[in-house]
Amino acid sequence: MADSERNRKILLGLVKQPGNDRCADCGAPGPDWASCKLGVFVCLQCSGTHRSLSTRVKSLLLDFFEDDSMKSKGNAKAKAVYEKAVPPFYYRPQENDNKVLKEQWIRAKYERQEFTGERKYPPPGYTTGMLWKKGKEKTLFLQRKFVLSEREFNLMYYNKEDSKGPKAVISIKNLNATFQPEKIGHPHGLQITYHDDDHTRNLYVYHESAEEIVTWYNAIRAVRFAYLKTAFQLEKIKTNYLKEGYMEKTGPLQKEMFKKRWFILDSQSRALLYFKGPLDAEELGVVFIGTESIGYSVKEYVPKTARGNKWKCGVMVQTPGRQFIFMCEQESEQKEWLEALREVLSRPMAPQDYIGNLQKMLKYIHSVSMWATVFIKVHSCGKH
Repeated sequence: MADSERNRKILLGLVKQPGNDRCADCGAPGPDWASCKLGVFVCLQCSGTHRSLSTRVKSLLLDFFEDDSMKSKGNAKAKAVYEKAVPPFYYRPQENDNKVLKEQWIRAKYERQEFTGERKYPPPGYTTGMLWKKGKEKTLFLQRKFVLSEREFNLMYYNKEDSKGPKAVISIKNLNATFQPEKIGHPHGLQITYHDDDHTRNLYVYHESAEEIVTWYNAIRAVRFAYLKTAFQLEKIKTNYLKEGYMEKTGPLQKEMFKKRWFILDSQSRALLYFKGPLDAEELGVVFIGTESIGYSVKEYVPKTARGNKWKCGVMVQTPGRQFIFMCEQESEQKEWLEALREVLSRPMAPQDYIGNLQKMLKYIHSVSMWATVFIKVHSCGKH
């Protein structure tokens, strides 16, 4: 008993040391569990996955430790072995990431030992496979063949496995993949977002195997990483969106009926996109979020009209060309949206942000000019 208590005190001292003071797998602060065989300190949630690996896991506060073998181990030594060759594109899950990402990260490290330097990642064969894809109009998911090409920098899918040509060829240039299990209704649900013909489009897919869907996710990141290197672009590979959720939106005159829309804030492209619903394939519109120095601002707002407006917590986004009004259901949601938008607003714009925004403004001016020309012609015909 005395030895066990002595060993516990040693462990409680070790877990406070730099490197050990955060979970070895997700980085959560204050880990209070230890994997004796691997010699790592982990959080409660990650300890559950370690147990499923038939690894002995003990609580630093509740269990007995018969020896002091952990004293010669620790998170840093384990990382040197099990994370020796993690590719730069591979997504390392954080504390708040979803379960499937963290679980497969742990299995990839300790069970399959994918990052010890003895094998290439992603493994060959994951450039082609079958995924369950949601139909454009219906909620039905159907199996579709997907092909990911690093040589062509694109992702293709086919309506039928023996199709002669792909249903869609998606450039990897502006493609992003994020896990959305709750939205899709499957624990392995993946949302693939890309730009096509000046629109943002979404694909919703899943695979029954957690290992395969995470491998697809990182394979997509690998191809995008290769593209960015080839294109000499310095931007990071995208991860999750900064904020998602429902808000009500009115029109440019602020007298139109408020309508409920699903919003996504993409902080990397500085875009606030809105959709009719969370599983829509194409956005209804997009608001570029610049900086205060060029005329953008975000603040709380009290609406002047309540036509069709059920929610009372307002957010106003001011751009050089228009004032946008959005309404949140709860004050907590209003606060989250304000914080997220201000985070994007405060970040300096990159050169590609200026170019992209200028292109959008020119297209807007062109469309307005076309409508003005039509109006003048119609008005002139009316006079005659």
